[in-house]
Amino acid sequence: MNESPERADIINRHDVETLVRRFYEQAIPDPIIGKFFTEVAHLDLEAHLPKIANFWEQMLFQKPVYSGSPMHVHLQMNNIKPMLPEHFERWLTLWCDTVDQLFEGEKAALAKARAQMVAKSFSLGIASIGDKL
Repeated sequence: MNESPERADIINRHDVETLVRRFYEQAIPDPIIGKFFTEVAHLDLEAHLPKIANFWEQMLFQKPVYSGSPMHVHLQMNNIKPMLPEHFERWLTLWCDTVDQLFEGEKAALAKARAQMVAKSFSLGIASIGDKL
């Protein structure tokens, strides 16, 4: 019988960093959203990784380690290249697939649920700002 190995849950900062790094390894070359990281944000992954890991560590473990305004950053990116609902849907799909590749359990489920909230919030926020421009 060919069973997949059991995956552990997300339990600490190291796991969050592993998740974020693997996500970006898949998102950066992605034909749908990769251009936002390469052509718009000119993402330096090594510089960005600690900040985005802080964001997700706060989202998953309620540790007050993140500061910043991710919506503001995404609005600036949207001014360069419009971010459409399908871009957020793709981001969410890649994020959830990455979580499922690496982890399972309560925090893994929370990581996917929080990502769904983030994607919806950003998509609606950007659309509502765009409607006022």
